[in-house]
Amino acid sequence: MIHIHHVNLHRFVGGGEIYTRALTRALLDAGARVTLYAHPAADLWNALSGERFDRVPAENEARLLERLPARNATVLTQTPLSARCLARLAASHRLTGFAHMPAYQRSVAEFHPYRLVFTVSRYCIGLLRRAGLGQVYPEPVYGIADLERADDSLERRSPYVFDRRKLRDVLLGRLERLAGARGAGAPFARAPGLALGIVSLLSPIKQLPSLFALLAPILAQRPSVHLEIFGSGGYAQVRDLRRALAPLGSRARFWGYQQNVAAIYPQLDYLMTGLPEKEALGQNAIEAQACGTPVLAPDAPPFTETVLEGASGFRYRDPREDQGRHFAQVLDAILAGRPRPDPRVAAKEHLLQFTHAAQVARARKMIEALSDLE
Repeated sequence: MIHIHHVNLHRFVGGGEIYTRALTRALLDAGARVTLYAHPAADLWNALSGERFDRVPAENEARLLERLPARNATVLTQTPLSARCLARLAASHRLTGFAHMPAYQRSVAEFHPYRLVFTVSRYCIGLLRRAGLGQVYPEPVYGIADLERADDSLERRSPYVFDRRKLRDVLLGRLERLAGARGAGAPFARAPGLALGIVSLLSPIKQLPSLFALLAPILAQRPSVHLEIFGSGGYAQVRDLRRALAPLGSRARFWGYQQNVAAIYPQLDYLMTGLPEKEALGQNAIEAQACGTPVLAPDAPPFTETVLEGASGFRYRDPREDQGRHFAQVLDAILAGRPRPDPRVAAKEHLLQFTHAAQVARARKMIEALSDLE
């Protein structure tokens, strides 16, 4: 039985951590022994304490290096590590891992010490190969619709994640607490009309301010459309997104970070993604479809792999190419009564590749490839 030392040192819970949990379960069901090295402050892992793997707290690289075996372990990373740490791992172990970010305007130098590099879409595989990386696993290890978070009620929370290392963020955080988050604690209630939604960390890779600088004026011209934003981000990202959404006024509502995503998707008519090229796969698009909520996404990779046109949602031309004219046409067709697809019915076969059973099958192939390195 192969023993995989699975590494995710990220402190906060995002798509990469949900992915790590789902893949850990798939590797276990595929017959591997797994030890997970994870940041102790990431409470996502607490729910896994009774499952069939060992969990080792590692709040930083030094702790990781201390707590791994001395030599010849199969290490599978999920988060970026420093060049110094990677060099030590590569010298003593079989170093493998995931490239979760597309190699779009990014160096792949950090992956040179790796024996094998996995990624989550054909789009990312192509970018890594074009960047000259040879040791790329040839099949995408797609994510799954893992909706297990919490059953918290949906209520307004702060959309900000303040970086306590920055004086500006510390001061802004204090001001927000003193003023009280506007409407904090107000329960979510769907507004009348067409409900579009964002369910995502408001991170730079989503490029949401750039997207809505083009789309918000189109949405504003259609008074029955409103936008619900479930997620949080840094001060600059939230500020820039608020500015981009200004034409919508009160029809754009920020609800902050929510754990109970399974309760969000069924209340949306359509999920909206960000811009495509910096996105590796789109975990939120997979989750939404599993809940029966179709997706509106730019017609470009990786969304061409996750959103089945007309069956699990609608794809529109990148608005940077046509100033949003095709998006407006798609939106007007929806408002005029175009049938809303239910991905669970219209795209049932498509969604099977994003299930736990499919991930276990992919994990078996991963285990074969990792075993070949021993």
